[in-house]
Amino acid sequence: MARYTGPVCRQCRRAGDKLFLKGERCFTPKCGVEKRRKPPGAQPTRRRRVSEWGTQLREKQKARQTYGVLERQFRNYFGTARKTPGVTGTNLLQLLERRLDNVTYRVGFADSRAQARQRVLHGHFTVNGRKVNIPSYRVKTGEVVAWKPASKVKAFAEDVAKSVGQRILPGWIEIDKTAMQATILRNPEAEDIDSRVDTRMIVEFYSR
Repeated sequence: MARYTGPVCRQCRRAGDKLFLKGERCFTPKCGVEKRRKPPGAQPTRRRRVSEWGTQLREKQKARQTYGVLERQFRNYFGTARKTPGVTGTNLLQLLERRLDNVTYRVGFADSRAQARQRVLHGHFTVNGRKVNIPSYRVKTGEVVAWKPASKVKAFAEDVAKSVGQRILPGWIEIDKTAMQATILRNPEAEDIDSRVDTRMIVEFYSR
């Protein structure tokens, strides 16, 4: 499957905001957005006014790049969110938040969503005791996400065990630090999602 493999800091600079794509580095002065505020590429001699469509596109790209999904995947998520009862924008973020790679990132099992995706693909996690290596797997209420027993003894897993719990935990997930597992208590609500994305613009973009 196609995947963006270029410098991720360019995506943050293009969005004009931190997307937290490089883990702890994003919280240091080494962050690309902190070092270079200007967007990537040659700078125009005259500042152009961004159209309404351009603003909506940029917001959609920001959400897509934050969660690390491709355009077709994102469009499918939006289609599902639109068919689900409730607010379409909130439904969209709920679907993205319930991805297995996002859950492992949220609880601190990985420094970034990209790293979380890689660890899921390598089969380091189980859901209700069964190995799941699909990053887009949608967790459900009551399911338990845990490290595979064979992966717990690896060096990087031991490093995670020392630092887990330092990140602010969403209210819809409960973590057991001793067992290194997370339980899905409920579906995420709008107030649980700390995303900086304006979902209204995304809805307007796909409604054109």
